Amino acid sequence: MEYGWLSIIPPLLAILLAIKTRQVFLSLFLGIIAGWIIISDGNVLRGIELSVQSVVDVFKDAGNTRVIIFCALVGSLITLTQASGGVQGFVDLIQKRRIVTNRKRAAVFAYITGVLVFIESSISCLVTGTIFHPIFEKLKISREKLAYICDTTSSPVCILIPLNAWGAYVISLLEKENLSNPVSIFISTIPMNFYAILTVLFAAFIVFSFKDYGTMKKAEIRSKDFGKTIADGAVPMISQDVSSTKPKKNIPHRAVNMILPIAIMIIMMPVGLLITGNGDLTAGSGTTSVLWSVLSAIVTAGIISLAQQLLNLKEIMEFTLKGIAGLVPLSILMVLA
Repeated sequence: MEYGWLSIIPPLLAILLAIKTRQVFLSLFLGIIAGWIIISDGNVLRGIELSVQSVVDVFKDAGNTRVIIFCALVGSLITLTQASGGVQGFVDLIQKRRIVTNRKRAAVFAYITGVLVFIESSISCLVTGTIFHPIFEKLKISREKLAYICDTTSSPVCILIPLNAWGAYVISLLEKENLSNPVSIFISTIPMNFYAILTVLFAAFIVFSFKDYGTMKKAEIRSKDFGKTIADGAVPMISQDVSSTKPKKNIPHRAVNMILPIAIMIIMMPVGLLITGNGDLTAGSGTTSVLWSVLSAIVTAGIISLAQQLLNLKEIMEFTLKGIAGLVPLSILMVLA
């Protein structure tokens, strides 16, 4: 059945409500209800019933479930690398080597990191965010700028490269259409992916010129001049308890405690694609590989903490669960989206 202009009502309603109320979860769910009411030919009760069922049905798809679990486990990796002194050790190393000495260089290195970690968009955001969040905080660079860099160097970069989870997914779609040589077709379409190309180039211009416009300029002024990296009233998706986890007292701060788990996570992504694709990188499961990657990183962080006697098993489990709890809002967002 064709719904015509009615089909734009649910997303438009969700967007307007989110802007007006600042309640993202409620706005998304009301948008879902509106959509199902339309599908139910105006039957409100039936629409509400189907809305609830549609949320439950998200977990029927194994890929969706893996992504949601991944989102929750991201918090565990963050808390473990922070509690073990890895994040602080990395920040100390950056400062000692004078690699990042000012706000512009921090933005440039964050951009480069995001581009280089092209194996999967979620992992790109996780790596860039985890590494540069404390650096941006220290240099008083707005959270908006970090979010912008993470976003523009994740999906837009990944969709331009065949040998990653995004490429594997697109190629699998082309194969389902019985097209010959889907890899070549995908590669030939890359120059026409104008949104991704322009997004990456414009982000590069913003970062390397260190010029800001509009609301981003206001955010940077607020952050630099008043020390407020987060806008008043803003509620980050990652709980403050997670993002501000301090290293355990009286332990050494070693950069390797963050670098090694993240390196394992990056390496495990193509390994996972190869395994799930039976040796064919482009045929692998992106969601499975992502989940394996973050689990491998968490296990690595735990082993490092135990081996160096930084955290005991009880503390590792506590920080793991703390991280999961802190990412529940993001997981809920993924379910509703």
